[in-house]
Amino acid sequence: VLGYCWSFLNPLLTMMVQYFVFSTVFRFDIENFPVYLLAGNIIFSFFTESVAQGLMSIVGNSSLITKVYVPKYIYPVTKVMSTAINLFISIIPLLLVVLITGERINFTILLLPYALMCLLIFCLGIVLALSAINVFFRDVQYLWNIVSLIWMYATPIFYPADIIPENLRFIQTVNPIYQIITFIRTILMDGVSPSPQVYLNCLIGAVISLFIGTFIFKKTQNKFALYI
Repeated sequence: VLGYCWSFLNPLLTMMVQYFVFSTVFRFDIENFPVYLLAGNIIFSFFTESVAQGLMSIVGNSSLITKVYVPKYIYPVTKVMSTAINLFISIIPLLLVVLITGERINFTILLLPYALMCLLIFCLGIVLALSAINVFFRDVQYLWNIVSLIWMYATPIFYPADIIPENLRFIQTVNPIYQIITFIRTILMDGVSPSPQVYLNCLIGAVISLFIGTFIFKKTQNKFALYI
């Protein structure tokens, strides 16, 4: 009934539930917690959704791959791009929450496409790798549920980053999703450009992911028809 409205409602309802839990039950002293929480939720939800759908893109299109010649990378790419539509729609309620909570939207919002570009490239790399591996090891789709859950709790989405012990802070540095979330939180909540290191971290994570994903996909794509 609600159709495309779920693209607005889903992140907002999720944010409201988590806002109640982590601001009342497990209280954290985070400035403008609704924006902090929603920014993390939207980015991580897109990440998990695009990967979950994309890793089945080759196996799920086995009838086409074995009968019709189409460049095989088209399947994972289209999954990521179709999921990105919901991401772009979800940015609208994020900006509304920014305004409602009293934050100002200034010219730093023009930096948002950089973060979203890095996010798309990073997700595409992960999807290329996992969709290829899933052809040979079908348990990947189940393992991903566990990995994504661990990844979520390892990423400061609903808790402050500074509660992580000092000896584990390196996890944040090597976590591209956290770097992208930090980038977006900085431009929306602080109204300033992130540090050059954050720019670099986002880009490095995206490029490495795409390189590895493309390498694995190209190395294995000629064998897909034998295993699907």
